[in-house]
Amino acid sequence: MNPGNNILIVGGTGFIGYHLAKKSLTKGWQVTSISSKPPKKIRYLSKVKYIICDITKKKSLKRNIQKSFKYVVNLGGYVDHSNKKKTFDSHYTGCKNLTEVFSKNPPISFVQMGSSVEYGSLKSPQKESAKCNLKSIKSIYGKAKLLSTIYLIDLFKKKKFPSTVLRLYLAYGPKQDANRFLPIIIKGCMKNKKFSCSHGTQSRDFVYIDDVIEAILKSLTNKNARGQIINIGSGKPKKIRNIIKLVKKILKGGYPQFGKIKLRKDEILKLYSNINKAKKKINWIPKISFEEGLKSTIKHYNEQAI
Repeated sequence: MNPGNNILIVGGTGFIGYHLAKKSLTKGWQVTSISSKPPKKIRYLSKVKYIICDITKKKSLKRNIQKSFKYVVNLGGYVDHSNKKKTFDSHYTGCKNLTEVFSKNPPISFVQMGSSVEYGSLKSPQKESAKCNLKSIKSIYGKAKLLSTIYLIDLFKKKKFPSTVLRLYLAYGPKQDANRFLPIIIKGCMKNKKFSCSHGTQSRDFVYIDDVIEAILKSLTNKNARGQIINIGSGKPKKIRNIIKLVKKILKGGYPQFGKIKLRKDEILKLYSNINKAKKKINWIPKISFEEGLKSTIKHYNEQAI
């Protein structure tokens, strides 16, 4: 154990948080997680210190954070976006509270997990230099994420608070929440059942969880990342219909009902990242192909079913 390297993972019980905690432990780091709920059994790690705390309550946050951390990663936020107030508070107010708690004793690096939804309807491939328009973003989640980004970059400029925003596209991999796109498709094909989906004409940018963790770690330890917004994706759009067909082919089962779910009127058909900045600033490129990552994810669900 290296006591000098300690990390606070806000949202350490979630999909990305679990994988980041696991990787941090293999590096000999001390790992503390803050989340509103304890971890599910499948994501519990015995060497992690779990703190249950609502990051939207600043006094509670101050009480629970009594020590300094070398690294802080904010993956926190309400995942059910149906409650608009909770969504906004957990993603924006929570982020602001964290920076205020650490204002007197900041970490070496504070990485905020942003989102590709911050780009709104901007044309792909989406670049970090693009001017994001708050009014063009439909969801409260997207607005909260963009406001957090604006706040953190401003904080770096004015006070040199060591913030980095990673704009993440669609992460996937083992132990993802069951209500996400790929777990739904994989489980539908595993059970050899009918399942509803759209025509699948839209294209999206998927990035495997191991590559996401590598990007976070490189951002934490690279001074070039401070004060930057960096896209984390594959840079390669994948058509949803082709993904569903590939899962069906690998698992030799499932009956996708294409067209049963209608696309939204404002649905953007092609969304993907430009990742040149990630290459330049943090020397990061995704190493795992979509097909390889998908097979690892399917293997995980097969092992769970045994």
